[in-house]
Amino acid sequence: MDYAKMTRNYRQLSANKEFADQEDWWRGAVIYQIYPRSYQDTTGDGIGDLAGITSRLDYVASLGVDAIWLSPFFTSPMDDFGYDVADHCQVDPMFGDLASIDTLLEKAHGLGIRVMIDLVLSHTSDIHAWFKQSRSNNTNSKNDWYVWANPKTDGTPPNNWLSIFGGSAWEWDTNRRQYYLHNFLASQPDLNFHNIDVQDAALDIARFWLDRGVDGFRLDTVNMYFHDAELRNNPPASADGPINGIPDNNPYSFQIPQYNINRPENLTFIGRLRELMDQYPGTATVGELGAVSNMYAMTAAYTQKDQRLSMAYSFDLLSSRFSAKHIRDVVSRMEENIGDGWASYAFSNHDVQRVITRWQLEHRSEIAPCLTALLTCLRGTPCMYQGDELALPDVAIAREDLRDPYGIRFWPELPSRDGCRTPMPWADDPTVGFGNVKPWLPTSKAHQELSVERQETDRQSVLHRTRTFLNWRKHQQVLKTGSIRFVDTKEPVIAFWRESSEDAVFCAFNLGESVETLVLGDFVTGQSSSGFCDAFHTSNITLEPGSAFFARKVEKPKQETQWQA
Repeated sequence: MDYAKMTRNYRQLSANKEFADQEDWWRGAVIYQIYPRSYQDTTGDGIGDLAGITSRLDYVASLGVDAIWLSPFFTSPMDDFGYDVADHCQVDPMFGDLASIDTLLEKAHGLGIRVMIDLVLSHTSDIHAWFKQSRSNNTNSKNDWYVWANPKTDGTPPNNWLSIFGGSAWEWDTNRRQYYLHNFLASQPDLNFHNIDVQDAALDIARFWLDRGVDGFRLDTVNMYFHDAELRNNPPASADGPINGIPDNNPYSFQIPQYNINRPENLTFIGRLRELMDQYPGTATVGELGAVSNMYAMTAAYTQKDQRLSMAYSFDLLSSRFSAKHIRDVVSRMEENIGDGWASYAFSNHDVQRVITRWQLEHRSEIAPCLTALLTCLRGTPCMYQGDELALPDVAIAREDLRDPYGIRFWPELPSRDGCRTPMPWADDPTVGFGNVKPWLPTSKAHQELSVERQETDRQSVLHRTRTFLNWRKHQQVLKTGSIRFVDTKEPVIAFWRESSEDAVFCAFNLGESVETLVLGDFVTGQSSSGFCDAFHTSNITLEPGSAFFARKVEKPKQETQWQA
């Protein structure tokens, strides 16, 4: 397949200067997340690499996405597969070198694709040079770069804080005879952001990559940089609601994470980061807000316009809850609370089961283009995960093949993250075209049958339908930045208008398994070039299961859109 030719036909790229000058490009842009270990292996070690990603950028561009987000590729012992960073300014040799990322940036920018990288600042690996020095004694210059605390008189940890990965958030260090804080693995010690030198070092890391040409950052656990300096105990969980993104069989959900994370001082540092980003026009940040009880207020605070992050996301649409009502409620509450901030939404990523599996849609994978269309039409910035365009389900991983430390810790009650991190299926063969040797995680027959190679030959495949829609959406400015106004519908249909002063597009999605009908009145005209061509008979539309409909207003409405049973 000549993806480069397809890209030229689809994207109609603007001049480089115009590309560089688009400061708010991220508003409504489609971001495509790539997990480097699992995209394309070019070195024959069973692990994906940066050169592999570069070799597939024509394919990525053909999808009609605007940017890619690369999960970590920095030097790391890989205890948490790159989220335990040993050197923030070097590429781990398994992925390539600094020249590899430079080549990737050059090609991506030439295709009109922006590149955001995963920046992990709240913690490091325990083999990071900073931590080695910090733990050596309590008088060295990095003595308080991490969160150290004395034990209680009985030798137990200083307070009740818990790790998201299970157990106490405190690990004993025999050399310093103190505990250090870790919100995740014991080999991921938390940095002490109360120390201004730590803040400056974090900003230097960001500056290093901005100078290298990246277009922004996905900020891992952005609400977890600061801890309570008094080390107060967290209160027990209350009836106020669940902790966003934490299942109730993880003991972390038994507390309100009020003091170990989510501290008000965090916002001051985010302001410093924004000042740095503003020195690099056209760059953007998207923050991950994990373990929050009110994602709406938190998103508003973290994305205050021109002051903090460009956008942020949490986990309400990454949960197992699936209904038109749930999606509408999440977006409506966000709109009511976000003020001048900006949200980002995703249905899948590297931390949760793939949406086709999580929402139990394996038997009707043809719904995938509808889900992508819905995600990318909500007001906010959508993030797709590699393989969403193929309707990939999770791969069932045997206990002996698990690699994910979180999955191993909570097996079998909680699903391992390994199931969504398996190699991208490029071809219909045992190694799915990922490489020439056994890959680091198992593949599956189901993924072979959904491979890019196989779907490219079928004009009605999920891949072709997704590509058609995303490239149509690219030219609909109102779907990127317009307001959103929901229309009253019954389950399983969700419908809304995206509106601006110049344009208005009506969007309807049937998430169910039976044919549904909407009564519209004589005020819309269907948009068949979107790739969704359901029947339209002037006053009503017929929505097949897993289909969508798009239309434009052509005259003043004679009546409100109605639901017809």
